[in-house]
Amino acid sequence: MSFNAVRTCAQAEKLNVSVSPEWSIMPMQTIYGSNGWDSYAWGFQAKRSEVDLVIHNLGVDDDPACGPLIDSVAIETLNPPRLTKYNMMKNGDFEEGPYLFANASWGMLIPPIIKDDHSPLPAWMVESLKAVKYIDSKHFSVPKGKRAVELVAGRESALAQIVHTIPGKTYSLTFYVGDAADGCIGSMMVEVYAGQGMVDVPYESNGTGGFKKAVLQFVATGNRTRVVFLSSYYHMKFDGSLCGPVVDDVLLLSVRNPGRKVL
Repeated sequence: MSFNAVRTCAQAEKLNVSVSPEWSIMPMQTIYGSNGWDSYAWGFQAKRSEVDLVIHNLGVDDDPACGPLIDSVAIETLNPPRLTKYNMMKNGDFEEGPYLFANASWGMLIPPIIKDDHSPLPAWMVESLKAVKYIDSKHFSVPKGKRAVELVAGRESALAQIVHTIPGKTYSLTFYVGDAADGCIGSMMVEVYAGQGMVDVPYESNGTGGFKKAVLQFVATGNRTRVVFLSSYYHMKFDGSLCGPVVDDVLLLSVRNPGRKVL
């Protein structure tokens, strides 16, 4: 489900979004867009052929006349991503994701989903206090394909996926880092973790688009390895809205000959 919302009060507003029996609390304390409006995504698995969708303002008891405005609600079916022999990451290109409104040039927020059972960005989790932004090539610069993710809240925006690995085996993780051509200027740094492996990827952004390819080679220490992307620094555009580096086209493969590195 996707919807647009804007705060109207200074109080810490939260929304309870539910499709019985699933529900989630979505915080709205942080404003990510410059005009006040933000687009939010929430994922659920339908248990019935007909369901009741409810968006409830939890702060109505504090001030009944004060609450967020909701606009443009949409629901889209998500296809569960499958593993292929070409990539051990599911949905590594981020092409499968929530519905994006044609006139929402500010992107779609994927809120922290630690308590949610189903991610609106299939196979990926937001393991942080703040959201990440899902962007498209119509309104932003995207390294590969039509969709990507922008890490808009520094170390408070962490994108993660758990993959199956073989202990002691060497793996190569390749990905792209860039900027969304949204006026986000500065020295960026993306931290990438995979098991006990880690790499810092610097990127100098002039805010007009661009990207670079990076590689992390690591040895798996368990049957399940957590792959995490986060931004080392906080960035803000001239209009005061949050922004950050873009991550796209994440590819994970096993390495047959670890002694030979091909970059």
